[in-house]
Amino acid sequence: MTEERENVGIVIVSHSPLVAKGAADMVRQMVGDSVPLAWCGGNPAGGLGTDTGAILKAIEEAWSEAGVAVFVDLGGAETNSEMAIEMIGKGRAARIIICNAPIVEGAVIAAAEASGGASLAKVVATAQELSPS
Repeated sequence: MTEERENVGIVIVSHSPLVAKGAADMVRQMVGDSVPLAWCGGNPAGGLGTDTGAILKAIEEAWSEAGVAVFVDLGGAETNSEMAIEMIGKGRAARIIICNAPIVEGAVIAAAEASGGASLAKVVATAQELSPS
């Protein structure tokens, strides 16, 4: 049974497992356990890349009825995240947004917003303010 969570979840997807884990560690240090958080990185063989199955699993781990904000580092991570979101089903997919924001700074600022109970739209908007115009 999935735990009922009130705050928006955060997922970090990177081509590098070290980058993804490091960004997640920073988020955890900033907001503690108040925000559902998951990360994934690397391909199934352990090299650089991303894996749709791992992204889907991370979304499930960070799932919140309030929604999930997904942070990606490069185009392949975004494409695979989009495929994972399609696989999750329409009802839940509507509550998942891929953020156009720097992966580390965006995830940290988004988690800070989420920890205060902000909506998914507010969490994403705040993170996306960090993106260059």
